[in-house]
Amino acid sequence: MKYNYHTHTTRCFHAEGGDEEYVKSAIENGYEILGFSDHAPYIFPTGYTSHMRMRPEDAEEYIESIRYLGEKYRNEIQLKVGFEMEWYPDLIEGQKEFLKTLDIDYLILGQHFTENEFEPDSIYTGSRTRSTEVLDRYIEQLLAGARSGLFTYVCHPDLINFVGRKKVYENKIGDMLTELKRLRLPIECNFYGYIDERWYPNDRFWHIAREVGCDAVIGIDAHMPSLFKYDDGVQQMAAHLTDDIGINLLEKVELIKPKF
Repeated sequence: MKYNYHTHTTRCFHAEGGDEEYVKSAIENGYEILGFSDHAPYIFPTGYTSHMRMRPEDAEEYIESIRYLGEKYRNEIQLKVGFEMEWYPDLIEGQKEFLKTLDIDYLILGQHFTENEFEPDSIYTGSRTRSTEVLDRYIEQLLAGARSGLFTYVCHPDLINFVGRKKVYENKIGDMLTELKRLRLPIECNFYGYIDERWYPNDRFWHIAREVGCDAVIGIDAHMPSLFKYDDGVQQMAAHLTDDIGINLLEKVELIKPKF
């Protein structure tokens, strides 16, 4: 695998290492394309501050830093810059206006919360749940984002931690993946979740993805430069996807430059 489009920075408050450290580590480990997609700053109502994403005032400096490094290392690696972003229905129009002012190459869709994050009934989608309403809301918001045409792919689509009835999960996730395939939107198998032994990547999910015929990418989801060094782990995960499950892993990703 010669590319990674899922890379974070310290601006999101839960990653470590300088921007240049990520670039050097990617070069040392044979990557030809490195995309930075830190958690997007969102334009929230006054009084709410997210502690897992960069501040809006840091966005221009973030982009300038990656552009500078792209020029500095242009003979060794190709750098792209974008954001990992949720689809928050009541905030999306203001978000588009904000993003319109920034020179980004792509967006990836990562639906970490239902509703609009700051609302009292918003739920982190990685929390264990038996609620079909939570599952439905996750799928509804994710597909709304997918249909917008703004996103290059869906990252960790199996983040939703539904532990209810097996048949309910299979039917609803199957319908979601069928729509993503219709939209020709790839889905990401998340290496950070794999190496950290989280509930995702979820084999149950990926067997459904195989049946539907979804295309997939591997995203390192690098929150530290050292993650690029785990080539054996990446190869093992890739082999499991392709050989054991039968998933089609894309050798190349066509970036979608968002039009707002």
